[in-house]
Amino acid sequence: MGRHPSLQREQFARCFGINLAKARSAADVSQDELAFRTSTHRTAISQIERGLSLPGLDSAMKFAAALETSLDELVAGIEWQSPEKKIGKFKIPDSEENEPRRSSSER
Repeated sequence: MGRHPSLQREQFARCFGINLAKARSAADVSQDELAFRTSTHRTAISQIERGLSLPGLDSAMKFAAALETSLDELVAGIEWQSPEKKIGKFKIPDSEENEPRRSSSER
């Protein structure tokens, strides 16, 4: 049997958050600056980066544009597994090696 849908959502959110934090760090953009560029509250960005929430498609597109990256980069490592005769699911690596480093101001 597949994973529970809420567990899949949590893993998806965690992976997306790690990718967003990496892209933001690579662009040398603070959470405050990303919030300003995307008309998003900084705490929402913090929650997304920690995997506590998922942005809508419109917000994900804003993040990608503001960080001069692609949506593909923000969803890297997340794949959809098509079902054969069962419910499909997202395939997300279990690796924790991609954990974003937090600065003291982001804790």
